[in-house]
Amino acid sequence: MNPLVFLYNNSLISSEELANTAEKLNEEIKCMNKAVILQYEDDRASINLPDDKQALKKVKTLIDEKKKLKPRYLIVIGIGGSNLGTMAVQESVLGKLYNQLNPDIKVLYADTVDSDLINDIIKIIKPVLEKGENIIINGVSKSGGTTETIANFEILVEMLKKYKKDYEKYIVVTSDKNSKYWNYALEKGFDVLEIPKRVGGRFSVFSPVGLFPLGLLGVNIDQLLKGAYEMKSRCLDTNLLKNPAIISASLICLYYKKGKNIHDLFLVGNDLESVGKWYRQLMGESIGKEFNKDKKRVFEGITPTVSLVSVDLHSMAQIYLGGPYDKFTTFVNVKQNNSDVVVPDIDEYSKLVDVIQGKKLKEVMDAVLIGVQTAFKKGKRPFMEIILPDKSEYSVGQLLQFKMMEMMYLGSLLNVNPFDQPNVEDYKIETRKILEGK
Repeated sequence: MNPLVFLYNNSLISSEELANTAEKLNEEIKCMNKAVILQYEDDRASINLPDDKQALKKVKTLIDEKKKLKPRYLIVIGIGGSNLGTMAVQESVLGKLYNQLNPDIKVLYADTVDSDLINDIIKIIKPVLEKGENIIINGVSKSGGTTETIANFEILVEMLKKYKKDYEKYIVVTSDKNSKYWNYALEKGFDVLEIPKRVGGRFSVFSPVGLFPLGLLGVNIDQLLKGAYEMKSRCLDTNLLKNPAIISASLICLYYKKGKNIHDLFLVGNDLESVGKWYRQLMGESIGKEFNKDKKRVFEGITPTVSLVSVDLHSMAQIYLGGPYDKFTTFVNVKQNNSDVVVPDIDEYSKLVDVIQGKKLKEVMDAVLIGVQTAFKKGKRPFMEIILPDKSEYSVGQLLQFKMMEMMYLGSLLNVNPFDQPNVEDYKIETRKILEGK
């Protein structure tokens, strides 16, 4: 298995300035290594998910049990940290067009209370149930009281009950142990999977939150966790300038302090788009804080944006290359695609674009990437680069673990708590008031 490659020679930051910032994480890296010993008794608990053999065994047992039902569809009901990581891995490994390729089990995500979306899901699922075929519903809510999740869960479970007398065996609930949702699931006879208490939703992709649905769809969750485990070891290295998560966090912090308060994750490849959406939540919730650790009101935060090569070069390149110097960019590239598609070498098309005839699409994409990076260099626009060996489970596991540990180090550098999200409750409280008619 090949390791992820991390390059930062175009960051335009001196080695001395980088080292001085990285040294501020000496205490935090001790805490991170201590968290390995503390297991799930520390806020950094998620770093221990890749080697939780007991949780993996339980997930695999449940996957085997549900596969025997030969489900045609898996419906994941969750929002934010309860489904973004799953979507990121599924699309990266299996592809965004996975359902259209007629797999044994198709997947649908009920991730918002959009009546048209849920109605379309019902339209898709109803004929399947009418034929006597099976589905699996996986409801995911860490708190056990997520408004959107419970609304969609109730609608879809009630539909399932109309077609299955033994509907309980087609439902899996993933939540905190002893949450209201957990207790309700046990009362009804649903299978339950536990999210460790100190593991926040946005850090939970390697917990049963991601492992159960991904494993059911055929993703190799052993390799996913192996990649995460190997990256965890690299990101716990006490040699600060050999630790990719520390270097990346330090550079993001340095540029934020220099006024670059936008961090753009520039992904090469359509299937990686949901990695960007996952990272957007990871950074937004972890770093955007009204108060710092000293209870001082600071309104801290870096705005995460997501771009795709080459789609967004035809919509956003002008502002990236000609606009304000308020961004720091991380490119994520893939060295080897799953397939090779070649442009035919036909004379009549050379009159339209002559430089692409007979070339692989990967060559064209690589040329676009090199072109935009060269333009960034000429314009003195700083960037880092992550190169994945491929889009295998092992590679994607490395990438997500790297980014989660990067965010923990970045929180430390900015003196904010990267594990809470107190202001998210503000809108939830107001929503409940409105629904209660107050």
